[in-house]
Amino acid sequence: MLSTTQIDQYHQDGYVVPDYRLPSETIDAIKIDHARLIERYPQFSDYCGALLLHDFRFLNYARNPDILDMVEQLIGPDIALWNSSLFAKPALTGTRTPWHQDGEYWPIRPLATCSVWIALDDATRENGCLRFIPGTHKRRKLSKHHHNDAKDIALPLELDPEQVDDSRAVDLVLESGQISLHDVYLMHGSEANTSDNPRRGMTLRYMPTTSVYRRDLNKSPVDDKRTLFLMRGEDVSGQNDFRVR
Repeated sequence: MLSTTQIDQYHQDGYVVPDYRLPSETIDAIKIDHARLIERYPQFSDYCGALLLHDFRFLNYARNPDILDMVEQLIGPDIALWNSSLFAKPALTGTRTPWHQDGEYWPIRPLATCSVWIALDDATRENGCLRFIPGTHKRRKLSKHHHNDAKDIALPLELDPEQVDDSRAVDLVLESGQISLHDVYLMHGSEANTSDNPRRGMTLRYMPTTSVYRRDLNKSPVDDKRTLFLMRGEDVSGQNDFRVR
């Protein structure tokens, strides 16, 4: 469980690193499932933005009661999992992720999500660990983004330069098995992997069911294909579609 101080840090800074580590057996199992996924879908060797569209095995990790306990402390007892992704930055060739806010991509109204980031490998400055700009979630608004067509980036939407003060950025150095939790409005990104070591990370995206996953907004070609999973409590909104897709 998160301490009162850690909960306060999440609301103050927009992220927190708990005093918690997933067992090495769990990390090894995720790596095996990821290798199996790549064997079937080689196009996902660097990034798979919707794991559960392709393999429900990854749902097992989202059911972890310890993780759900911490998420509940931050967003309340009524929780839906709406996505899981895997970012795999291969050694020497892993691309950078530009500064962005996750909510710019997502069809959720009102916009709300707690993202759990699981370090499958040690995440260091050299291999492109996450970078957060603390407190940038507090306005509860999305800043202006533009579309970047560069081939050396992992995601196409980037915050306009005048929106970002990267002098305040914090490097999220994690050991394998550690996790972080961050807010949907927090500005973040990561540098390219210039090291000899891979930097793999899996995300779990949880929203409070006071929000609605709006399939009609179609921000992405896969938005209407996702299955939502009620992880705890009830659908407070009464409007979320949990049909298996």
